[in-house]
Amino acid sequence: MKKWFMTCFAIFLLFSVFPPKQSFAIANTPINWGFSKGKDGQQADAGQAYDAILKKNGGVYKGNPKDKYLYLTFDNGYENGYTPQILDVLKKEKVPAIFFVTGHYLKSQPDLIKRMVQEGHLIGNHSWGHPDMTQISDAQIREELAKVEKETARISGQKQMKYMRPPRGILSERTMQVANREGYIHVLWSLAYLDWDVNQQRGTQYAYDSIMSQIHPGAIILLHTVSKDNANVLERVIKDLKKQGYKFKSMDDFMKIEKVKK
Repeated sequence: MKKWFMTCFAIFLLFSVFPPKQSFAIANTPINWGFSKGKDGQQADAGQAYDAILKKNGGVYKGNPKDKYLYLTFDNGYENGYTPQILDVLKKEKVPAIFFVTGHYLKSQPDLIKRMVQEGHLIGNHSWGHPDMTQISDAQIREELAKVEKETARISGQKQMKYMRPPRGILSERTMQVANREGYIHVLWSLAYLDWDVNQQRGTQYAYDSIMSQIHPGAIILLHTVSKDNANVLERVIKDLKKQGYKFKSMDDFMKIEKVKK
């Protein structure tokens, strides 16, 4: 009995002096990105817990509420025929954007990737195979990111890739830290609507209302290029937002304006 007690006491002292590191399960708890939508010009709000995690790990989802700046982002998992139209609008309106692409998009649409970069847009990392990164190893995460960065550089000449968006909007502190060590900043979003389902396109007025009702200063807007409605309404949205005094900036501008540090 005395021997058992002494052993337990020794273990207690050991963990008091050298407490165990945070467990894998806690650090890798999946976060399914979400927030309370913006309304009447007020910013979207992800809540204190999510705000704290992003701040700790250098992630972003909205800018300064006092600046009427907007940041246009697109997710490109596959091509549905509308990206050229979207690029035409961006060129006409002189609006910068960032396109978060997957390996499938890189392999199937190299000409569009080239055009994006040639016209001054950024390519972001949406992973090679679009996995839930909380379910794969650190090494697999690094490989997913590296393959996209390397292929983007080969196709387009964009030598540096700084921004990533987690597939399916799922992340954890572990996945953020792995990406950070690879030089990436997580770019989430503060404005989105159900636009990715090609079988549930509800017309340009619905798309317009969905975007305009949520708009707010500093919004990082997420749109999907597979949406016919997005392609058809984009020019109207941009023009009307400019009339409201908004200016469109790039993610590189965001980092300078917000002085974001990893």
